[in-house]
Amino acid sequence: MLGSQIVSFAIVWYLTEQTGSATVLAIASMFGVIPNVLISPFAGAIADRNNRKNIMIISDLVVGLARLLGFFLFASGAIQVWHIYFMIFIGSAAGSFQHPAMAASTALMVPKRHLSRVAGMNQTLQGALSIAAPPLGALLMSFTSIANIFMLDFITMLLAVLPLFFIPIPHPISRKDENGDAIQRSFVEDLTEGFQYILSWRGLTLLLVSAMFINFLISPAMSLLPLLVKMHFGGDEVQLALINSVLGIGMLIGGLTLSLWGGFKRRIFTTFMGLVIAGISFAAIGFIPPTGFTIAVIIFLISSMMIPLINGPIHAVVQSAVIPEMQGRVISLISTFAGLAMPIGLAVAGPLSDAVGIQTWFIIGGIFMSLAGLFGYLSPAMRGIEERPNKIIPKKDLEAVK
Repeated sequence: MLGSQIVSFAIVWYLTEQTGSATVLAIASMFGVIPNVLISPFAGAIADRNNRKNIMIISDLVVGLARLLGFFLFASGAIQVWHIYFMIFIGSAAGSFQHPAMAASTALMVPKRHLSRVAGMNQTLQGALSIAAPPLGALLMSFTSIANIFMLDFITMLLAVLPLFFIPIPHPISRKDENGDAIQRSFVEDLTEGFQYILSWRGLTLLLVSAMFINFLISPAMSLLPLLVKMHFGGDEVQLALINSVLGIGMLIGGLTLSLWGGFKRRIFTTFMGLVIAGISFAAIGFIPPTGFTIAVIIFLISSMMIPLINGPIHAVVQSAVIPEMQGRVISLISTFAGLAMPIGLAVAGPLSDAVGIQTWFIIGGIFMSLAGLFGYLSPAMRGIEERPNKIIPKKDLEAVK
């Protein structure tokens, strides 16, 4: 993760310096999102049917090969913008397989009462790396080539894969029929069952729609952050690294808070609270003048503290309420539909931000983010999402969904 975040920082600043275009950054972000839409539904079904450890190992190796390709392209001077788009796509595609395999495995390795805490620990880890990666990326870019940064990520990938060979990763027990034989299902049937499982669960469906709506508005704003720093605040890679590190500090604080606290008794209430506070913070960013960079840093700190409090409980709720053999599909389908809104938002945000300014997206996105938190709290189906029985939906109910 450290190597990947350093490379991501280097890529974003390289595109910002070379093009200065919101549209180019939006397109780059779209190539990071599209695989979630195209691949994740199948990746989840694959994670439920196959060895999850092997899926994680292969995914990391694919990312490593993409980084090696980047090293040769930059070192030879042959790099073009479309090459970067391609490498982003490959990395995201591999992640589409890795994420459901890892998340579904976690639910089998961690007691349910500790899932929120473990989610908080993961958010803490991401926050710590987010603190370290941007300044490291800026430092490396000041005295070495971006090609060497790609090689560094290839090396960190190898270091990450090795421990997986020695860690036992459990796999869910196959469902059996009345005779005790394993139920044989086709790939299409598995995928269809995942769709039906979500559609029959009103609270989960509403959560999914809310995530799509938020991603449509918030993802473009964060993807265009480098241009906000450069064009609005007149900063450079140092200021961008500072904001990224502050975002990491906020995630670290929020992750530690969730790890120690565990959230409200109804974990989903923690998510609703985080959405309201984060939304207010995002909207405030849109009103800060060019001379208010320090104020922006403080507000970014507050908003990033809410990220673990939003995401952690959602992961814990899904991991505890969804049966183990269905989790890969459910997690990947949630990722797919939430991600589906991102390229649409980015396609609109890039050209529009070039025309009217980036801050507009922070204001609109923040307002609707807070409204989504309030809606969730007022919705009985979303408030009671954790009361869902942990079981397969009866076939007659699935037929009714059809």
